[in-house]
Amino acid sequence: MPFDAQAPYHPTVAAPERRGQAVALWLLAVAGMVWVMVAIGGATRLTGSGLSIMEWAPFRGFLPPTSDAEWNRLYDLYRTIPQYELVNRGFGLEGFKGIFWLEWIHRFWGRLIGLAYAGGLAWFWLRGRIPAGLGGRLVGLLILGGLQGAVGWFMVASGFEADRTAVSPWRLVIHLSLALLLFAMLLWTALGLLRPNRDAPPEAARLRPLAHASAGLAVLAMLAGGFVAGIRAGLDFNTFPLMDGRLVPEGYAALSPVWRNLIENVAAVQFNHRLLATLTAAAVGTLVVLAWRRLPRGGARGAVLLFGAAVAVQYGLGVLTLLHRVPAALGTMHQTVAVGVLAAALLMLHALRGPRPPDPARRP
Repeated sequence: MPFDAQAPYHPTVAAPERRGQAVALWLLAVAGMVWVMVAIGGATRLTGSGLSIMEWAPFRGFLPPTSDAEWNRLYDLYRTIPQYELVNRGFGLEGFKGIFWLEWIHRFWGRLIGLAYAGGLAWFWLRGRIPAGLGGRLVGLLILGGLQGAVGWFMVASGFEADRTAVSPWRLVIHLSLALLLFAMLLWTALGLLRPNRDAPPEAARLRPLAHASAGLAVLAMLAGGFVAGIRAGLDFNTFPLMDGRLVPEGYAALSPVWRNLIENVAAVQFNHRLLATLTAAAVGTLVVLAWRRLPRGGARGAVLLFGAAVAVQYGLGVLTLLHRVPAALGTMHQTVAVGVLAAALLMLHALRGPRPPDPARRP
């Protein structure tokens, strides 16, 4: 509808749109905090800091230790787990503080996310500013965030078991999956409020299947990367593109039953991550070429190109991280950019949406 400077202002029409924009900006801010949380989590894992706090104290743990007695109590607890005995034995209270602070920041940031989301939800709800039909989803996101905190402790607790110096790979991937799901739902909901129109050009219809497949492959590559991180598979086969001179590494199916190779075998886990990443890059490269040729200039084509750029950066960063045997800085950056790839995929899928099909039950 063209803008008419002489048309009367109708606050009842404009107010819902402004409410939606305000809620969207709040959701985007929380999504950004989740993105930072994933980055901090990567640094925590790569520095071996995640097991330094052996208590789950959602409220009392909001403040760090403030006395020597409390520091010594927490250090004594840490000295009872295998990671201390097998990895950090004798590194002293100062060494313990070095790994403690990163894990404390990780948990503190998670608490801030909970406060930002719950506080924002209460503020908008009490003022009647939640857009119609959105309340249930926003409450569901609150529940999902609480579940993520519980799953985080479930993951950490696995690292206290006998002969373990790190958390369970399965639990790590579940924790990562929930973080990505939470981020995706926050971002997608915000995009729906900011850009409710499904106005992709007609040419986008032929690209949607490949776009969805490319996004799906990217997510599978991320989850496969979680297993790589969980068993530290990136510390072996540090050559590219071949793995110790072979396309498929020796010992790919060494474990029995065969399914164990998918999550426990270093050779298989790293190969699967490489394969999924390469398939993603190939699919996205094809998608970018088709979008450049078939889509007119505008948001849809720009979103596809952004997704392609994000995947290219992440692929190159992954190779660099592998060749340098996963230094903490590169590993953290690789995990952080993965969330950027997910964000770019969601932006693309949202921009490529076409008109809804007509509802046959609705009367003309």
